[in-house]
Amino acid sequence: MVPTAVSLARTYSDREYPDPWEKVLDYRRVREYAAEHPNHGRIRVGKALDLPSGRVRGWLDGGMPDSVRGIQTAIDHGWLDPDPESETAAALVELLAHVLAGGSIATESYGPAVTPGKRVSPTEVRNAFECVGVETRTRNADTPNRATEIVPTCAGTVLGRCLVAMGAPTGAKTSLDHLPAVVWDVPRSVRRSFARIYVRHRGLNYADKSTTRVQVERPSSFIEELREVLDDVIDERVTTADAGLTISAAAARELGVE
Repeated sequence: MVPTAVSLARTYSDREYPDPWEKVLDYRRVREYAAEHPNHGRIRVGKALDLPSGRVRGWLDGGMPDSVRGIQTAIDHGWLDPDPESETAAALVELLAHVLAGGSIATESYGPAVTPGKRVSPTEVRNAFECVGVETRTRNADTPNRATEIVPTCAGTVLGRCLVAMGAPTGAKTSLDHLPAVVWDVPRSVRRSFARIYVRHRGLNYADKSTTRVQVERPSSFIEELREVLDDVIDERVTTADAGLTISAAAARELGVE
């Protein structure tokens, strides 16, 4: 699914709220009540809404939960509830492909990063971020034994949380057993772009073979769903075997990943 306020809020952890979305609702209740009763202090507001006065005080004094701030940032960028047929949804799904195939989302910070490859240039990765409205910088370009990464310069943690809300994992991706459902929610042309980006990141060619090999360290269910996406967007032959996919030369030409 595309990211929503609810799914974004639930990427935040909170010791006081088993469901972080409830904190967003409580914050909104406090702000609405305070707007209607501007002379009421924290104790009266807390009693009226059955909330601890200490929690209410911070919100009355201009404090804001991180989840609420994140939702506002996502709204400002147009990331929440985009029409699946929209350019925003397409841009988010294409960035999702870059992250799943050639990048990661940090477990602690939720910051996304994408490593360019032989077929995927730094310019293309930067454009993928810019299409969702964030500027980027290059990280580790001069650091030995570290992959060069393209990362956002602003709103990156909220963008990463939106991608997680869409189905991307944080940290290691080896346990990801299904493609994000949003891939099937967008138009076929966007799904084709998702597949092309994924194969361009992960595809390998051998001098003695005309096929393209996509090696994926994922459960077989993920690999099978990736093949289903390829079967949906191209007519030529794609097969699964040995923890990966084999794409015929004709299929590679049809997909545009020769």
